Amino acid sequence: MNNVLKVVLLVVGLGLIAYGFYTLITPEVSVDAGPFQFEAQGDKTQPIAMIAFGVLALIGGLAYKKR
Repeated sequence: MNNVLKVVLLVVGLGLIAYGFYTLITPEVSVDAGPFQFEAQGDKTQPIAMIAFGVLALIGGLAYKKR
């Protein structure tokens, strides 16, 4: 049971870090509809938070010791 928690924390941490970097790097969405052009403007705080939670989960998984 202890080893399962460690593996889950490591996998979730790596997944959150990867998703955070992916959403940080991908370009914003824009749509051209005839004479109109729509662009999605947003801040980049959510990917930074995802990366931070991923790092915390990764540290928790690495620090967790089997008893």
